[in-house]
This record gives sequence, C-alpha cells and structure tokens, in this order.
Amino acid sequence: MKEKLLYKLQNYEKAVKRLQEAAALPLEQSIIVDGIIQRFEFTYELAWKLMKSFLEYEGIVGISSPRAVFKEAYSTGMIQNAEAWLSMITDRNMTSHTYDEKMARLVCQRIISQHIQVLLQFLHSLHEKVRTL
Repeated sequence: MKEKLLYKLQNYEKAVKRLQEAAALPLEQSIIVDGIIQRFEFTYELAWKLMKSFLEYEGIVGISSPRAVFKEAYSTGMIQNAEAWLSMITDRNMTSHTYDEKMARLVCQRIISQHIQVLLQFLHSLHEKVRTL
C-alpha cells in the first residue's frame, strides 16, 4: 500500500508542476486559459483521490466524495484550509458543466492566484507525511 501511495504522490507532483508551467504562460490566448483549466481539473482529481488514499492508509475508510474527503483531511491536519478546498469544488464543477469565456477567465484567475498555492501546500504536507510512513 505504501508503494501505491508513493506512486500516486509522484503523479500528483508531476501534475502540480505541469499546472504551474501552464499558469506561467501569458493568458492572451483562450487556448492557454483552456489548458490551465484542464490541468487544474486533472490536478484537483488527483489531489482529492490522493487524500482519500492517505486517509484509507491511516484507517479512515468509507469516505467517497471530495467534500467529505476534504473535511476529514482537514480534521486530521492533512490540509490546513478546508474552505479553500471547498471553493475548488465550486470552480471544478463550474468548468466541467458549462463553458462561458468570461467565467473561464475568472476561474483561471482563481486557479493562478489561489488554487495553485493550496495544491502546493498539500504537496509539501504529503512530503512531510511520507517521511513518517
């Protein structure tokens, strides 16, 4: 199980780095905005599933939704800001179910200004946790 967690952590780390690379590009073209959103969606999915796996590794099972995973991860100290993660749910759902250029740019700005930092904090937190496994 530990090897599986480490593999998932490596994939998550790669996704965060790719999201950061995309976020560093100028937002002048809509394809860049679309790419950032798509990389965010992918990274977000990896993040909550990785959280769920770490919780299961610690014996906390039966949690199946991102919202429940974030709340439990917060209560165990795995993440520091549950509200930031819950706000990611909203942005993730907005980008998945509709497409509006103005909304896409607003979400993209939040990804760059808020979400990437939260995703990075989680990555650093997990690296610390892995040292104690």
